[in-house]
Amino acid sequence: MTQKDLVTKLLEDNKGILTSGEAKEAGVAYKTLQRMYQTGEIEKLEQGLYMDPDQMEDEYFLTQYRCKRGIFSHETALYFHDLADRTPFQLMLTIPSGYNTRLLKEKEKFKFFYIAEKLHTIGRITTETSFGHQVYVYDKERTICDCLKKKDQLDTDLVNEAVKRYMKTPGADYSKLLKYAEVFNIKDLVRKYMEVLT
Repeated sequence: MTQKDLVTKLLEDNKGILTSGEAKEAGVAYKTLQRMYQTGEIEKLEQGLYMDPDQMEDEYFLTQYRCKRGIFSHETALYFHDLADRTPFQLMLTIPSGYNTRLLKEKEKFKFFYIAEKLHTIGRITTETSFGHQVYVYDKERTICDCLKKKDQLDTDLVNEAVKRYMKTPGADYSKLLKYAEVFNIKDLVRKYMEVLT
């Protein structure tokens, strides 16, 4: 198998995306990637990240690649969990306080929420984008808590609708929801919503 064939196979196995680290691990020389990029056989999304030119760009995966500690949250997480129908206008992510990412400058495209380091990974799960790539998102219960806590910064109708939908979801874990609500100091607010909507 030539180096070029190996790159093609790696792209196939990785659903159209390849990092220079993965290529190196498989024994592909950096100059092979360079050459393939120059001839248009692969696209360079950014430093160390390549894509099959026949692929559509997976912006969720790309965002996570560019902001390693970001976790999709709030309205974006509602969309991932089918608690909202609308594709988010802005991608919303939660990052630990003090963490810096160059995406912070792109205010049109991204909205960031800061949280204390010790609370950052509570409820973090892995999910698959529509392109089949793995990204981090908060689970449903953490997402509901986040949305209620920040509802003045979000689309209120969207949040209310999402909470209603969550309440009707088979397998909705109320005890987990209340446990999170306690951690994030919004237990009364969550209880109020549960009473009104159930």
